[in-house]
Amino acid sequence: MLCEPILTSRSEAGWDIPLLVWRAETPLLAVGSAPLGGGIGVRRWVVNATVPMTYDRDDPAAHLAELARDLGLDGPGVGLLTGVDVTEVVHRGDAGVRVWATVGLGTPVWAAAPVGGGRETTDAPATAAGPAPAHPVGTVNIVVHVPVRLGDAALVNAVATATEAKAQAIWELGLPATGTATDAVTVLCPADGTPAPYGGPRSTWGAPLARAVHAAVRAGGAGPVVPWSDRRAG
Repeated sequence: MLCEPILTSRSEAGWDIPLLVWRAETPLLAVGSAPLGGGIGVRRWVVNATVPMTYDRDDPAAHLAELARDLGLDGPGVGLLTGVDVTEVVHRGDAGVRVWATVGLGTPVWAAAPVGGGRETTDAPATAAGPAPAHPVGTVNIVVHVPVRLGDAALVNAVATATEAKAQAIWELGLPATGTATDAVTVLCPADGTPAPYGGPRSTWGAPLARAVHAAVRAGGAGPVVPWSDRRAG
């Protein structure tokens, strides 16, 4: 079981910067694209850390490992970074699947762009769902917990399902994009048990996963998101 996240903070450059910490009651099997703990393996914790928009470290995995040590987190885990204030995390659940998302859509991009045409766009349009983000904070971090063991192929498929649901939500928000260039997703499940073979959007567990991710991203992206460092500066 993945516990509910704890909101805490770290002292860095004279600032108290927020971060979220999830701990697993027992080690969980995880798959994902996080800078720390990405790939497939057993993980014991997840951290989603806010960083200022001036963030310029070129070793995010090492930085996240430092944060984990400072928090007293043992063993392998997952580390995520975002310019979004993680206190604005959105939680949704569906049929036992739980999803947490921090949603910054200020730099929306299409996944496939012409050669030389992949520049990140910071001028997102206003939509019927609400005004576009006023600042270029652009990362969507998604953490998913599925309550049953998924097979390796199903885990990979679950990442694709979460990404499809995210893209659907972004399209419904009126943005000409499938995501941002720095999005990350992590799916966790029990490490033991009979593996469920499928994770697609019409599978037993992929369907509620898709609905929960869609609801979380849709809610998190419905209004303007101000980068944490801009908000702190007033």
